[in-house]
Amino acid sequence: MEREESYSSLAGRIVSLKKRGRFEEAEREIGLGLERNPYDPFLKTSLADLYLRQGRLVEGRILAEEVLAQNPRHSDALSVLGDFFLKKRSPLKALECYRQAYNFDPKPYFILKSARSFKEMRGFEEALQELDKVLAANPENLLFLKEKALILNRMKKYDQSLEVFEKIKDLSPDDLFVKKEILRLRSRARPETQVLNELRIVIGMESKKGDAQAHGLLAQKLKGAGLVREAAVEYEKAAKLEPQNPYFLKQHGFCLYRMGSYDEAIQRLSEAFRKDPSDYYVRGTLEKSYEAQGNLKGLLDLLEEAFRQHPEQKSLMGMMKKVRKKMDLERSKDTPGNRP
Repeated sequence: MEREESYSSLAGRIVSLKKRGRFEEAEREIGLGLERNPYDPFLKTSLADLYLRQGRLVEGRILAEEVLAQNPRHSDALSVLGDFFLKKRSPLKALECYRQAYNFDPKPYFILKSARSFKEMRGFEEALQELDKVLAANPENLLFLKEKALILNRMKKYDQSLEVFEKIKDLSPDDLFVKKEILRLRSRARPETQVLNELRIVIGMESKKGDAQAHGLLAQKLKGAGLVREAAVEYEKAAKLEPQNPYFLKQHGFCLYRMGSYDEAIQRLSEAFRKDPSDYYVRGTLEKSYEAQGNLKGLLDLLEEAFRQHPEQKSLMGMMKKVRKKMDLERSKDTPGNRP
């Protein structure tokens, strides 16, 4: 009994640490558990999930498949494998994993993940049908309502999306992301200048100074109005308030690039790139920034570092090859016999 209570306590700590983004502490806890029981499927699956959250995709997949080799019906390992495929932009394979997981263990969360797979395939109607399987029985499920609102927004059904977000706000008044989306959707029909003035007033309020989503929304509107320098300031504030959110960091970097501040743009975007080198826009903007500086060696060094950390990202090899060719061409132009 004492061992079971101890194990339950360990599992609870791991789940709590992961939810709070304290990945290093969670990994230590999992490591301690695996020292005592190296074949424990919960611990191995938890570590696989943790690796995926950290961008260590190959390690996460290997661990999930080890668990499935011992128990092909392990629903959480199937779910983690589905997460791997979703991150690798293979939503159909992810959907197959989530559906298998649900067949073995009918948790609503696997339906939510199936809906997200459909969303990635732009099967928005199918995604809504998946969500409604749960919302029909539990119409106040916040996770499913939020996903529905986001899908309706992707479908450009803005009035319906706003209606769902307002329902979420009634159920969860303190959700800052939901408040930001309501502000954004309500502002669609109002003049740009009026919206900017209202948002400046909002973030000037004492209660909103620490609201990353509000600063992010103002930054988005400023950037859309061509006020890139002001947008950069707001994105930087949002990134500092919510450092775990890569969106603000990337947007700050994009603004800096448009301003011609290449050193700072490289600094911000390199941080995001190291975590997720699959982002095409970050990669392309970094390439242009390094080229603007005439620093192809710096770009190559960053690509090589990212590939060491993410060997599954094979497309980096092609980019490294392209950069090396450019460097060779530049060197050949600088040789005495080739100078004009």
